Amino acid sequence: MNAAPADQLRLLDVQALDVRLSQLDHRRSALPEHAELEAHARDLAQLRDLLVAAQTEESDTAREQTKAEQDVDQVRTRAARDQQRLDSGAVTSPKDLENLQREIASLARRQSDLEDVVLDVMERRESAQGRVAELTERLAAVQAASDQAAARRDEATAGIDTEIADVRREREAVAASVPADLLKLYEKLREQQDGVGAARLYQRRCEGCQLELNITELNDVRAAAPDAVVRCENCRRILVRTAESGL
Repeated sequence: MNAAPADQLRLLDVQALDVRLSQLDHRRSALPEHAELEAHARDLAQLRDLLVAAQTEESDTAREQTKAEQDVDQVRTRAARDQQRLDSGAVTSPKDLENLQREIASLARRQSDLEDVVLDVMERRESAQGRVAELTERLAAVQAASDQAAARRDEATAGIDTEIADVRREREAVAASVPADLLKLYEKLREQQDGVGAARLYQRRCEGCQLELNITELNDVRAAAPDAVVRCENCRRILVRTAESGL
């Protein structure tokens, strides 16, 4: 393949712009905010799970407290009714009086036990409520930090995207001035060679693979016509000659 030396030099400009685009893409994907947002997402998921568990516990203890208080009220009501019967004098049989007094004492013990249950449930409910409040506050703080990180990421991304758009426009303009067959070969090699399809020959060294050409390779390059498109024998990239090639 042949191409004017000026066209080959412009190919180096295309390559430089492609390298710049790769750098910008990497910078965009490597923004520290990405990792920060991932960490926040993990923390938020964990906190939400803990909050749901705490809210469930609070709801369960609330129902348990209501049931325990109802049990206390039932025992208290029954005890009050029995006490009223006892105080009214309506029960005259010694045996019935003894049974009634025994039941009142049993109800008093039962009421005391149930009131202890209510206190225990209330303590557990208050603990769950405190946990809900704490987790809600922590969740809000992490969400705020995540929102701030997202805003920083979006701002940085927008700046990089603007720069990428500018470089792409410049790349399109330069690439349009390169012969189609030369550009096609370059694009093919760039896909095969980690994004570098053309390299400068500088001081007898290929800047693509960073290997120095041996004497035979140098002689072949020297003998090639100025418009010949030469390739590096080591990496097979297009080797562009300049005044600093050391030939």
